[in-house]
Amino acid sequence: MKKRIILLVLVAGASLAGLKAQERIKWYTLQEALQLTAVEPRMLMIDVYTDWCGWCKRLDATTFADPEVISVMNENFYPVKLNAEGREDIVLGDKTYKFVNNGGRGYHELAAIVTRGRLSYPTISCVDARGRVINAVPGYQGPDQFRIFLEYYSKDAYKTQDWEEFRAANTATPD
Repeated sequence: MKKRIILLVLVAGASLAGLKAQERIKWYTLQEALQLTAVEPRMLMIDVYTDWCGWCKRLDATTFADPEVISVMNENFYPVKLNAEGREDIVLGDKTYKFVNNGGRGYHELAAIVTRGRLSYPTISCVDARGRVINAVPGYQGPDQFRIFLEYYSKDAYKTQDWEEFRAANTATPD
């Protein structure tokens, strides 16, 4: 009887662990995401963060833990985490992007490119399958706000509709 209970607990624990693993955003490196776009074109959602940024940590703990955000990110985008102060070289094609020492902290060249030179953290950068920066939005976004943002890009509404107009039409108004 004890063996059955132990086995049941182990199976239930393994099942829960499997569910938790499925409930996360699948993050890619920038190189992986760009390679994947050659097979299945999708927009990249790049989370530009730093290790010391409190709002970046909050974004991870709240918005990126939201089940709807996870689902939309994994199904419609190639999510990428980019440490804005990462010191590793990143090779894309025949170009190598490096860390730029700028006094106390410095920044990575790619962080400056995908944030359009506005090194503010967190920043979510939307990059199309060709590698063009479509938008770079600085600051924390809660799950509700970010879901609307994802919908705007996943439905290609950004091609035909102004963001403020889209957001107003898709934001629930209090009764």
